[in-house]
Amino acid sequence: MSPFAIQLTRGFLPEDLEEEDYSKYEILEGLGVFERDERGLLKLHSLYRIGRLYIAKDGRGYLEAESKEEKDLLIDPKDLEDAKHGDEVLVRRIIARRGRASARVILVTRPAHITYLGYTHRDASGDFAVLNLKTGQPTEAIMPGMDLKAFKLGTVLLIDAESSRVREVLGHLGDPRVDERISLLLYGRKDDRFEPDAVEQALAIPSEVLPEEIEGRLDLRDLSFCTIDPVTAKDFDDAIYFDLKHHVLYVAIADVSHYVPYFSPIDKEAKERGFTTYLPHKAFPMLPRELSENICSLKPHVDRLAFVAKITLDPETLRPLKEEFFEGVIHSKRRFNYDEIDAVLEGKKSDFTPAEEEIFSWLLPLQKLTLRLKQARLKEGFDFRSDEVKLSIDADHELKETTIETGTPSHSLIEECMLLANQAAAKRFEGDGDGIFRIHEAPEMSKIEELLEELATVGIFVEVSDEAKAPAVIRAIQREAERLGLQSEVDTLIIQSLRRASYSPFNVGHFGLGFKQYSHFTSPIRRYPDLILHRLIKSDLQKDTEKEAYLLRNIESLCVRVSELERDATKAEWDFRDRKFARWAKRRIGQRFPAQILEIDLEDTNKGAKAVIECEMQGIVVQLREYDALLFERIEVEITEADIAKAVIEAKQTGKLEG
Repeated sequence: MSPFAIQLTRGFLPEDLEEEDYSKYEILEGLGVFERDERGLLKLHSLYRIGRLYIAKDGRGYLEAESKEEKDLLIDPKDLEDAKHGDEVLVRRIIARRGRASARVILVTRPAHITYLGYTHRDASGDFAVLNLKTGQPTEAIMPGMDLKAFKLGTVLLIDAESSRVREVLGHLGDPRVDERISLLLYGRKDDRFEPDAVEQALAIPSEVLPEEIEGRLDLRDLSFCTIDPVTAKDFDDAIYFDLKHHVLYVAIADVSHYVPYFSPIDKEAKERGFTTYLPHKAFPMLPRELSENICSLKPHVDRLAFVAKITLDPETLRPLKEEFFEGVIHSKRRFNYDEIDAVLEGKKSDFTPAEEEIFSWLLPLQKLTLRLKQARLKEGFDFRSDEVKLSIDADHELKETTIETGTPSHSLIEECMLLANQAAAKRFEGDGDGIFRIHEAPEMSKIEELLEELATVGIFVEVSDEAKAPAVIRAIQREAERLGLQSEVDTLIIQSLRRASYSPFNVGHFGLGFKQYSHFTSPIRRYPDLILHRLIKSDLQKDTEKEAYLLRNIESLCVRVSELERDATKAEWDFRDRKFARWAKRRIGQRFPAQILEIDLEDTNKGAKAVIECEMQGIVVQLREYDALLFERIEVEITEADIAKAVIEAKQTGKLEG
């Protein structure tokens, strides 16, 4: 269900609603669909239900059940009004028809599609059509006063789903610059243009910390904090300092909640965006750059406000003895990038400035400590070795090169510190609807069994007893994969078999990390859930029951919202990558490459297989409709087609290779 649907079902106050939902609330209020519960909150009367509409081929609709206790409601075609397949609708139950529960549509609360992308096309017989960019199917498009046939074939159009009118001509599929807009619009991601009132608010915020803002905060400016980030980073969320004498880790996080009040223009924009979207050539920030890259960024040699996690560790066991949170002010002494720290850890750099000497006096012992932390963590959690491909784009927006980003000692150092802070934040809440957790549920054993069936084709066999638990089975699979030298390939398949991590007010732990409690606290510049968590912790520290009540009253709908936004941001990033790969392949039709089979669909052999080609570019995956090879086997392929609209590369197998 959407966040609005959850509010209607669980209970809400009108002032809690998002601006875009208020007009729908007023319509429903006029229809008398609400009743008050014992808490004084409005919620849907039992005669009404809200949910996703499914329309069958015979034209009848069904409102899908949201729980085991509910049944799908039948909706006759005449009772659908103008609702379409996939829409979220409010329905009213009516007298049962043909022996089953029935209903009629009252209001479409969330259309399945508001806009979609299309492009002009002619098929092999010369017939003209506008094709939906996502489905490849013909679709209607209207542009008053303009014959769409006059556009160059491959012209990309933004089309209104309700009226079929063309809202905007985005560009042409032949121009690689159009990829950015396609990927963002396909998944509802905003660009780097903010609403005027949000920009105005950002510009009104002082560019430096004022003396009066420091009052009441713990002054940590004398401590030698530093930041460690990618070389290209501009938004520094976190800084660290380790007190060697007392074994205390300080994780200072940008105090975004100080600068972004509830319901302010920036807050509304941040809530709509949810996350920063990262494309290879550009980031599309959650917050205006005036904040994300300036006053909120923990830059070196300037005062910055921070929300700090102070964690006292047992010197022997490294278990947290005490975990505290407070508002502070820091003055970072140095901005490092990962490569600089790795060079020091590898002994390639030993000449330091006095400020660096002070930092490395505690940073090097901390790095050794984090190695022990990681070793202990992996007794319960997992270390998956799936490589991440980074793209580099040239001035013409074409693919320039790719690199494989692997975890280095400096990455691990920061990661373990952030994991400690995130766990500490999660422990402040009971986990029964009183916080915001980053959850990762254990996989279904049926998925693990499917994985084992697939791996058996390459000689990876693991015995599974009736009492076997998923963690033990996954560790056994990893041991066998390591024996065969297939760690990275098998880990990729394991990850695909796991559930997706998400946000929830109800704690179920984090399977992948092996944590009983986990949340996201350390990146409020680029993740809205972290900002909400900061507000929750602060409202608890300040005993502000009004703010806390508002946040918790709407926490479930907010978790649904940010989980959806996170998926959309990830899909946009993947889509952009695939479009650049398809353009690269388009110029290499007919060329042959070595490749390795990555994925085979055992249930549907018509889907073929996927293989990654071996060339100067890393991570380019091709689709094989026909093949004669086993999983992970090396073959030779010839690129036969590259569909830039669908961002798919087709290839055919031309032989087998040794090794």
